Amino acid sequence: MRVELHREYRFEAAHRLPNVPAGHKCARLHGHSFKIELAVVGPVRADTGWLIDYGELDGLWAPLGELLDHHYLNDVPGLENPTSELLARWIWERLRARLPELSAVTVHETCDARCVYRGE
Repeated sequence: MRVELHREYRFEAAHRLPNVPAGHKCARLHGHSFKIELAVVGPVRADTGWLIDYGELDGLWAPLGELLDHHYLNDVPGLENPTSELLARWIWERLRARLPELSAVTVHETCDARCVYRGE
């Protein structure tokens, strides 16, 4: 049996986009209530009855959440241009080696705008 699990995390952060055209509203300092969704895919283990313990996902996310929550994203190494697209890839790159079941990272920047990254 194969399943896909999703776990959501939230953080508050400020950023600005330095590479947008002059006058673009995102060039100004602003903040978001980000929602991150991690998707993992794989077989359900016979011994536990689950693919992965949600607590394991929480432990993998915690250091990233600490780096991002209530911080200025432009100051985080690797996020000098913190678009949703680049943030999704940044998260993927920091989790994938320790979480081979990772199939997608979704960054919800607002209630109605999100980016899904599934690796290269």
